[in-house]
Amino acid sequence: MIRTALTELTGVRHPVVQTGMGWVAGPRLVSAVAEAGGLGVLGSATMTTGELASAIGEVKDRTGAPFGVNLRADAGDAAERVDLLIREGVKVASFALAPSRDLIGRLKDAGVVVIPSVGARRHAEKVAGWGADAVLVQGGEGGGHTGPVATTLLLPQVVDAVDIPVIAAGGFFDGRGLAAALAYGAAGVGMGTRFLLTSDSSVPDAVKQVYLSMAETVVTRQVDGLPHRVLRTGLIEALETRGRVRRLSGAMRNAARFRRLSGMSVRAMLRDGMAMRHGKDLSWSQVLMAANTPMLLKAAMVDGRPDLGVMASGQVVGVIEDLPSCAELIGRIVRQAAEAIEASHGLLRQDVTGAR
Repeated sequence: MIRTALTELTGVRHPVVQTGMGWVAGPRLVSAVAEAGGLGVLGSATMTTGELASAIGEVKDRTGAPFGVNLRADAGDAAERVDLLIREGVKVASFALAPSRDLIGRLKDAGVVVIPSVGARRHAEKVAGWGADAVLVQGGEGGGHTGPVATTLLLPQVVDAVDIPVIAAGGFFDGRGLAAALAYGAAGVGMGTRFLLTSDSSVPDAVKQVYLSMAETVVTRQVDGLPHRVLRTGLIEALETRGRVRRLSGAMRNAARFRRLSGMSVRAMLRDGMAMRHGKDLSWSQVLMAANTPMLLKAAMVDGRPDLGVMASGQVVGVIEDLPSCAELIGRIVRQAAEAIEASHGLLRQDVTGAR
């Protein structure tokens, strides 16, 4: 076992986090990660509040181990979801965007561990100043919405800037990566694509095979107006070359579909769109395009139609070749990390001996 500030903070056995991926991180995957000793995190952005309550209940039925829920800090019902986590005794609340000082305070007062995700040093400093218990730092190698700075540059900046545990994400898939992250000063690693590609993931097998056959990702703004790392597929190529009018008409159709699926009112969707636009220099047409994301992801991850959907992916997809269970994967990662750490100690002793 590798004990770190992350394992002490959350009560998990191993410093490995499964990130909260929409349509992917459901009760089956989260409970499997938790049972294996990692920190499983429900992806709630694509769930209604009622669906989230059911998902939390299902995870609790499957495991007694700690787990978390990922929330959208800019969602109109964020406060309601925070209340739900507190009532249900969820151990960890993670956030895709920086939560307000208010939300952090409410969660901490209730004993919930708060872990925002950040993509820049200044964001880590801000949430640490507001009382966050830890931060997850994602470098540009990660899948989904991502920034331009590589993990190997971003991670040490954040470790040096804050005095709370830092979880490294973006480019991790094995124990050597965990050992490297610990050497940088991180308290653990977060992985998305690697957990998507496990036998415990509910993603259709045919879609998993597409991932295993692919080696190239691309960062595009044509999905929702923000940088989004995805597999380079025919659909992405079409979105990249499609004219503005065709993109917008498709976005409007998907917005209508998502409204029916989620039960959200037009007013709620506009409110969330305005929150998304705030501080991001997005045009209103780009905000409308953001309605593409939930439905395009669902087409692949739930409906099993990679030809019609978007597949978020980290760059590690090119080196993943198998579909282990979460227990097999986490056990392998911890063993590899321990071996890498021990090997580095051996080299250090050899060098010191030689110097004498």
